[in-house]
Amino acid sequence: MIAIRAATPADAGAIAAIYAPHVLIGAASFEEAAPDADMIAARMAASADLYPWMVATQGEDQRGVLAYAYASAFHPRAAYRWTVETTIYVADAAQRRGAGRLLYGALVETLRAQGFTQAVARIALPNDGSIALHEAVGFRRAGVQREVGYKHGRWIDVGLWQCELAEPATPPREPLPFAAIGVRRG
Repeated sequence: MIAIRAATPADAGAIAAIYAPHVLIGAASFEEAAPDADMIAARMAASADLYPWMVATQGEDQRGVLAYAYASAFHPRAAYRWTVETTIYVADAAQRRGAGRLLYGALVETLRAQGFTQAVARIALPNDGSIALHEAVGFRRAGVQREVGYKHGRWIDVGLWQCELAEPATPPREPLPFAAIGVRRG
């Protein structure tokens, strides 16, 4: 059984282990040095309780992190505060087991409950699996940035996928902190 819950600092080591191959070997991340558990914990703390960090775990004991997902500020300027950027990484051993879809679906529902209106994801191309996952939870292609990253001896395009979380209200209400909402599932 796959469980979805808020990530804690105790998950930082497992998150760092899932992320490292994407940094060191793959092209899904444009970082060049894999962050360690302390750096991941600092990133989680920097979310200021506003942005969710979530994990999918195996079993009722909620151990064994299979995947993690989080949201962050889309842009630092205040007028963008209703839009988030989302990220998900699934452990190689957990690929095609449904953890990613369950987790990302919960992230989208949580962001909706918080009052965010748009979610944007950046996908290094090509990446058919990530595209399928994003589209399965409601993201639609919004554009491509050509050859914006250089990694492993080649230029990489980045696709933009966008999910409308809510109809924008005028005036909008401020997004609620993740700490006040918790994990939501559809």
